[in-house]
Amino acid sequence: MSHEPSTPTRMPRFRNIAGFKGRILRLYGSTIDLMVVFLILVMLITLVVAMVSVLTDLYEALRNLRHEVAIQTLVESILSVFVLIELFRSFTDYLEFHRLRLRVISEVAIVFVLRDIFIGLYSHTLDWRDLLALGFLIAVLVGTRIASLSFPPPQE
Repeated sequence: MSHEPSTPTRMPRFRNIAGFKGRILRLYGSTIDLMVVFLILVMLITLVVAMVSVLTDLYEALRNLRHEVAIQTLVESILSVFVLIELFRSFTDYLEFHRLRLRVISEVAIVFVLRDIFIGLYSHTLDWRDLLALGFLIAVLVGTRIASLSFPPPQE
């Protein structure tokens, strides 16, 4: 159950400030928007390259089904694509709301930590202390996400 509006409205930034200060702040806002759009373009290119990498890793894994390194590389590539998708969503979310929402940032962090846990478990490189620490981190991040849904920011 989300407390966020289902159809968000884009709030014009710095429109109520007049004069030179208002022009500077609007220029600042436009510059930030332009930078974020550029970063989204870079992320889109990165996502396409990552998908090509997943396809080549899939080809290698299918060619060498008994070769564990090829399969592990495929798993890492697929999990990395999920992290890129979440990062991509946070950038587009910024363009829409003109702020970084705690819910989205915590979801990105959860996916990133889960990726590391899955890779560590698959490659047998995590000991019990690492798992305990990462489990605690996941619990804190999930708590943060729940708090962000329970206590939404005030509407402007």
